[in-house]
Amino acid sequence: MSYPHTQSPPTAQPDGRERLPSVPGVVLDVLFDRPEDSTTAAEGAAPEFFVDLNLDQVVAAITAGFEEYAIKPFFHVPLQRVEAVEYRHEVFRDLEDPALLDNIRHFSKRMRDARIRKALSAKLYDRFHKEMWFLHAIEIYCNAIDQLATDLTRSQMKSRALLSIRDYLTSYIADDNFVALRDEAKSISDQLSQVRYSILIREASFTVKNLQDEPDYSAEVEKTFAKFKHGAATDYRSKFNDAPEDMNHIEAKVLQLVARLNPEPFARLLAFCARHAEVLNRVVVRFDREIQFYLAYLNHKARLEQAGLRFCLPEVSDNSKQVRCREGFDLALALKHVGEQKPVVGNDFDLSGRERLIVVSGPNQGGKTTFARMVGQLHYLASLGCPVPAREAKLYLADQIFAHFEREEKVENLRGKLEDDLVRICSILKRATRRSIVILNEIFTSTTIRDETFLSQKVMAKLADMDVLGIWVTFVDELSTFGPETVSMVSTVAPDQPAVRTFKIERRTADGLAYAMAIAQKYGLTYQRVKERIKP
Repeated sequence: MSYPHTQSPPTAQPDGRERLPSVPGVVLDVLFDRPEDSTTAAEGAAPEFFVDLNLDQVVAAITAGFEEYAIKPFFHVPLQRVEAVEYRHEVFRDLEDPALLDNIRHFSKRMRDARIRKALSAKLYDRFHKEMWFLHAIEIYCNAIDQLATDLTRSQMKSRALLSIRDYLTSYIADDNFVALRDEAKSISDQLSQVRYSILIREASFTVKNLQDEPDYSAEVEKTFAKFKHGAATDYRSKFNDAPEDMNHIEAKVLQLVARLNPEPFARLLAFCARHAEVLNRVVVRFDREIQFYLAYLNHKARLEQAGLRFCLPEVSDNSKQVRCREGFDLALALKHVGEQKPVVGNDFDLSGRERLIVVSGPNQGGKTTFARMVGQLHYLASLGCPVPAREAKLYLADQIFAHFEREEKVENLRGKLEDDLVRICSILKRATRRSIVILNEIFTSTTIRDETFLSQKVMAKLADMDVLGIWVTFVDELSTFGPETVSMVSTVAPDQPAVRTFKIERRTADGLAYAMAIAQKYGLTYQRVKERIKP
């Protein structure tokens, strides 16, 4: 069921947002505190680094089951202001109240039921049948809004977003138009529920008439045959199907005859539905869609928290580049490991003073690339205003994130591997600013170690001069001591079993053995392999 996007608002402003009459200037939006921040939300294109950081997998997992709301574009638009991030933090804090969270989920379920009935009614052919389903949709819709307004009034909320929605709904349900809509829908429904009719079937024809004060022969039959009953009997009665698409031509004819016998309630039904064809309030519809951003993320977060993983609302800054993280983890990998019942290893990092660039070295398959992805994911999720996968975090609100990960060579690309690396890194350096974050993973590996070191030092000098934050996974240990801007971190192995990876990344001086070990493994020159070859 697709989500409706075009509904008539009760009061529209030039910017397309409805505003509270009693609180001028309050935007009724739970995602964006300023209208201009949402202008790119409908574009829907994922940032170019999404695949490199496995954020495409993360967003796909978060939004699974929420496809009808089309919320993926919301995860593609990072916020650019700390105030906008805090606006969402307030909502996430309010939704830590289990009662409030359940109430909003219940509201969303009712709204979905209303949309389904409204959409199904549009597919039906018999006018009475389709308008009765439309009436049911309106009743559910009105009840959902009434109940949500009551629930929000009882809740001890503090977020500006939910408080503005509460105030709007309180005003909306007291409005004469809404009261008339709700009361008329209930009145018509009650009147239709009082209609009673009987069907007399004779061979290939039937007669429909209003039910009078006639005896209930089914009760008399049951009473007469009760003495012959031995235990539970099989129920041979036919079951009526309420699914609208299953109404056949005979049922439709019966309904038409019943309407002819009871013209008043059915005339009211048709007139009511004609007047309220586009009845859904635009503010309510948008709230129902946007709140799914929070519900979807919290559902995903809860699944991982059940496995013992921790999340936090990070401290976010756009001026201080002093960042830190405690027990952070890669969301995409964590979801996979939790499903396979494997442990998830958390890691820490700190940058202080003039430190800007983390250089990660160490043995292959030791978690270096996962660590780099984790750093990128943490900063991007922080820019969405979401809780991040870590016990504690202080993160930087960047204007852009750039990532350079190894890609498979394509036939249609006539550039060689080294040239492709140079073209891509040149593009990043041209577009990056002092507010950017750059994540590099083993670039220039197709050339010699001498050339790789030379090129890497040139790129590092440029990054240091730009004062960007970044992380660089490399075999070139010299980069870790490039200057005061760089910090060395190393993937570790078990002390008594060097072949066993711990997947812990620790802050320490590079030991210079990572590249040598990689070469030895590549050419079968490790101690174990050589020992196997010289056995007598």
